[in-house]
Amino acid sequence: MNITVQLSRIFIREMTDMQIIELSEVGGTRAFPIVIGLPEAFAIERRLKGIEIARPQTHDLLANTIQALGGELLRIEITNLEEGTFFARLIVSKGGDEIEIDSRPSDAIALGISKGVPILVAEEVLEVASAQAAAGINPVPEISADMEDEDDDQDEDEDESL
Repeated sequence: MNITVQLSRIFIREMTDMQIIELSEVGGTRAFPIVIGLPEAFAIERRLKGIEIARPQTHDLLANTIQALGGELLRIEITNLEEGTFFARLIVSKGGDEIEIDSRPSDAIALGISKGVPILVAEEVLEVASAQAAAGINPVPEISADMEDEDDDQDEDEDESL
């Protein structure tokens, strides 16, 4: 069974390669972080804020390609968590068929966030990831409590923009 989640926070730290997005259960209490790259974080932030740029970026290119080929992005599914790595897929509708495309969650979210595409997480992934987050256990050792402390001032500004 898949559970609907939403992007609840994005932490962007330009001085590091790893950024964090937090997904939270819609109508529930579970949440978990996903470590993403800086380009994906900027793409997500830009799309959330509706910032247009002169030339299409990679995620814009993919969205334009799906549309030009007669497809429509229906939803994002986060399907698995293995050794700290999340796996996702894009579900695209074309000609009445649903096409599944393997994707990193960060790319999928960057692609779908501006269109309000639903993000679904497999129940077992949400259960494990949210339990690890609640227990302070993270599959990626670079995420630590001190990173959250440093973001306290930014959290309020970022929460307002989401």
